[in-house]
Amino acid sequence: MKPTKMRNSLIYQATFQTRSKQLGSALSKELHKKYGRRSVRVIEGDSVKILRGEFKGVEGKVSKVSTPKNSVAVEGVKKEKTKGDKFDVYIHTSNLVVTSLNTDDKWRISRLEQKDPKKQTTDKSKKEEDE
Repeated sequence: MKPTKMRNSLIYQATFQTRSKQLGSALSKELHKKYGRRSVRVIEGDSVKILRGEFKGVEGKVSKVSTPKNSVAVEGVKKEKTKGDKFDVYIHTSNLVVTSLNTDDKWRISRLEQKDPKKQTTDKSKKEEDE
């Protein structure tokens, strides 16, 4: 089998966990300096800027993440049908740059800062016991 056919079959038949890892997107220069990482998995609530395609230059928050499509829907990016109703346009995560992160998930932030999240939770519980 040709290498491209092999690669395509691996991409399209990937497990959910592998497909989730494929939803990574580049971090902006400021976030790259802050966290020392180039990319991060995109989740709902992240602010992104579109770098390629019809909607190039548009900034907005991620409203939906589609794992099967490997893409995300961004607020303010919609197309209109002939009848007038609008629908979300899904943009591949490789064409995005994350400008600000959704900080609701403390586990995600501790992983970005390259700290062990398991140790942090046990450290907090020890401090509470001491007090």
